Amino acid sequence: MSEQPVLVKKFQEEKKSFVQPKTLVAVFVICLLGVGTGYVLAQRGGSSIAPDNLSRNIEEDQIQKGTTVGVSDEKTFKDSAEGELVKGGIDGEGSHHLVRPGGDSQNVYLTSSVIDLDKFVGRQVKVWGETFSAQKAGWLMDVGKLKVLE
Repeated sequence: MSEQPVLVKKFQEEKKSFVQPKTLVAVFVICLLGVGTGYVLAQRGGSSIAPDNLSRNIEEDQIQKGTTVGVSDEKTFKDSAEGELVKGGIDGEGSHHLVRPGGDSQNVYLTSSVIDLDKFVGRQVKVWGETFSAQKAGWLMDVGKLKVLE
């Protein structure tokens, strides 16, 4: 009988480690660049959202007629309204609202991730913000800028 040729050959296994010198150098360089970038941004204070440096935090005793706080981003915060700022929303929508002439149907319900509205309760203000759809409120606005009128 003749011997049949082997159809399957065994390959020599080469053991290659994931941790090769080139990989280690690349990971080190990427980490170094990340740390360096973070350090530079921290030293510069990051980027400012308020281009004209409006204050976002203000003490209540510093508030007077004409005081303006928030962010001057007219592209995002293009809607505006005036009225007396009162604490409380409507059925979970808004944390505050503006009382305006014409009754409850004219109220503007407000929320803000930029300004502490509690400091301005009871004052006549003008607010600039972005209008959102609401279930209960006739007008729901995220306030980005506020000016004290009285």
